[in-house]
Amino acid sequence: MAHPKTAWDHHPEPLTVASAPSPEYGSGSLADLLPTLAAGLGVPGMTAAISELTPADRNCVFLIDGLGWEQLKAHPEDAPFMTSLLATSRGGTGRPLTAGYPATTATSLASVGTGLPPGAHGLPGYTVRNPDTGELMNQLRWQPWTPPGPWQPYPTVFQLAHQAGVHAAQVSSPTFENTPLTKVALSGGRFLGRLTGEDRMDLAAEQLAAGDRSLVYTYFAEVDGAGHRFGVDSDTWRGQLMYADRLVQRLAEQLPPRSALYITADHGMIDVPFDEEHRIDFDEDWELSAGVALLGGEGRARHVYAVPGAANDVLTCWREVLGEQFWVASRDEAIAAGWFGPKIDERVYGRIGDVVAAARDDVLLIASEREPKESAMVGNHGSMTPAEQLVPLLEVRS
Repeated sequence: MAHPKTAWDHHPEPLTVASAPSPEYGSGSLADLLPTLAAGLGVPGMTAAISELTPADRNCVFLIDGLGWEQLKAHPEDAPFMTSLLATSRGGTGRPLTAGYPATTATSLASVGTGLPPGAHGLPGYTVRNPDTGELMNQLRWQPWTPPGPWQPYPTVFQLAHQAGVHAAQVSSPTFENTPLTKVALSGGRFLGRLTGEDRMDLAAEQLAAGDRSLVYTYFAEVDGAGHRFGVDSDTWRGQLMYADRLVQRLAEQLPPRSALYITADHGMIDVPFDEEHRIDFDEDWELSAGVALLGGEGRARHVYAVPGAANDVLTCWREVLGEQFWVASRDEAIAAGWFGPKIDERVYGRIGDVVAAARDDVLLIASEREPKESAMVGNHGSMTPAEQLVPLLEVRS
């Protein structure tokens, strides 16, 4: 298979690991949000890392899956209410948060709920190798099944808040109530399942009012789903954005006194064209597959696990083939650069690929045979570009 921009054509300089825009762990990432709110509620051990936020007695986080900062700003006519709140983002600075790496749902939800970066909570990708079994573990679908507690042993912020006497609640789809991802990332306090968005907004407002100190989380998934299937500028995606905007306004108009509502997201998204220049197929590429035992992650944020003794050769090849379009790092280089947070727990180290590849350009490393559904997606995410990495933190106070 012919590659666009091959190393043999003009000997390009690969992107340096240091040039990747690492997330703002410790001051402005998704992992810092709930600890900041919980610190304002007096929960022991919590740190107000996002210095721009002002404490409130009742706090609600509404996470809209897939609604990145850049996508919101690009569609003001479809989201007039949220657009009117852009100046409130991040405590009135008008700036976004960073999702964390990779910018993908399982990783981000774990960062939100535990208040920890991926290197600590241990969900550092869509699929990662389980060092104990050698198998790829899908951390969104939790397949193959893995004991949740050892995989992510830290308490969630909701659990700590509940123990401190704060009224904690999650209002989401009933299908998420007993999933392992919910258990490791978002459990604690009450889980209240409601099918419709309107019911979730109404119940979230009720739960905010149910305590003198409250921490409530609610969630909407369909913006992400429309983006994956149809793209982030499709009529379907715009329709879901319009609906989400109405939900935000509905909740904002019901806030009880002394409340703060924060609207955020787990990642943004980018559309990738369907051609060989933009979609490189690992399953048809002998160069990229040489020496690779397992291909993890997703199309814009790959974990590459080499056969024993081949890690350096795989790193060299991937840099030669993809280095103009991807930041390609060894495991230790990615860790040292802070991609997964300031430190890596020992149990997490082997989950990270021997080689980590994060897309800079509008490209995708698909695997058409291994991952047929993922390879057919229009909208994609995972990497550290602004379109994927930046998320809003809009604020409404009562």
